[in-house]
Amino acid sequence: MAALVLAAIAGSALGAADSTVNTYGEIANPALQARYEHVTQDLRCLVCQNESIADSNVELASDLRRQVREMLIAGKSDDEIFKFMTDRYGEFVRFNPPLTPKTWLIWGAPFIMVVVGAIVIIRVARHRASLPVDDEPAPETK
Repeated sequence: MAALVLAAIAGSALGAADSTVNTYGEIANPALQARYEHVTQDLRCLVCQNESIADSNVELASDLRRQVREMLIAGKSDDEIFKFMTDRYGEFVRFNPPLTPKTWLIWGAPFIMVVVGAIVIIRVARHRASLPVDDEPAPETK
């Protein structure tokens, strides 16, 4: 029984050591570090708006990276982290928001614009084709 208790304590100590953060802000556990990099690349910097929090140097992005790191170390899943960030900052915080009724317009807007553009081009072309053709040559000027 004592051996099981010691093994459990040693295992939890190893898990805690794997979750430590080095001086460069990297998580010692390679799997957690890979998840951290994936999550921070998928979250948008709310100040820069065209950069992920992984690439941004502003203070808010640094705070969000720290928060993501702490949530990963605490055992939260990627989905839980994305849900927390989305609940707190809205769908805009995600570079690739999931397809839901709320985000249909975001995902559908490019396709809608292509269809509208094609309709406009077809109508203009048909209208120009129905105009009479001016067959008289232009008068020559000397």
